[in-house]
Amino acid sequence: MAVLTFDILTIFPGMLESPLRESLLKKAQERDLVRIRVHDIRKYATDNQRTTDDYPYGGGGGMVMKVEPVDRALSALHLPPAAEIILMTPQGQRFDQEMARALALREHLVIICGHYEGVDERISEHLATREVSIGDYVLTGGELAALVLVDAVARLIPGVVGNPASVVEDSFSCGLLEYPQYTRPAEYRGWRVPEVLLTGHHEEIKRWRRRESLRRTLLRRPEMLKRAELSPEDISWLLSLGWIPEKDLPLP
Repeated sequence: MAVLTFDILTIFPGMLESPLRESLLKKAQERDLVRIRVHDIRKYATDNQRTTDDYPYGGGGGMVMKVEPVDRALSALHLPPAAEIILMTPQGQRFDQEMARALALREHLVIICGHYEGVDERISEHLATREVSIGDYVLTGGELAALVLVDAVARLIPGVVGNPASVVEDSFSCGLLEYPQYTRPAEYRGWRVPEVLLTGHHEEIKRWRRRESLRRTLLRRPEMLKRAELSPEDISWLLSLGWIPEKDLPLP
């Protein structure tokens, strides 16, 4: 099986170097489960000052990232035809767990980190194959967004996370938020771990976790319930919590 390769194009490679040398991403690279390479777009600028931005045609505030250095950087990678070229932009498709799973099946992902007021539209039209946003807000650049995408995708690669079950049970992986987690001590400052978790009764623990996952989703992200796969028992539990479903369901 081919190793998933990430190529990240940026004008600030220093913003990426430290996070990529820590924690699971570091171990994944050392074990050759993923390959992550950072490329400085400035090296592909066409002038002595290594200029990667210019004033926008038509006027307006801010600067715009130039198309030539990005195009030259992509050409230098000699990408395979199936490579996905992702532009991180607030205007892109919202990144979520479903997209992360889809990207984890690819063999080569290129991430372009935008900057300034924006990027020349020709980057979006002719170079990128996909535009992605991590949320409805604006960052100073695409580097932090790129790290979010790399981390979320890489941890889905088999072997990156030590316990595969923890990936399956993550928030959003099953359409719900994850249940609460506890560890030792069983009591601290009068704050006790729920008794069911101390019983060793696996079926009861599983039932409690499912119900708490449903409860947490209802309280924090109720819109997720519209897409979740719910059993009759799940629906009955949610209704007892005051849930009013927005779609026709086989009510118990």
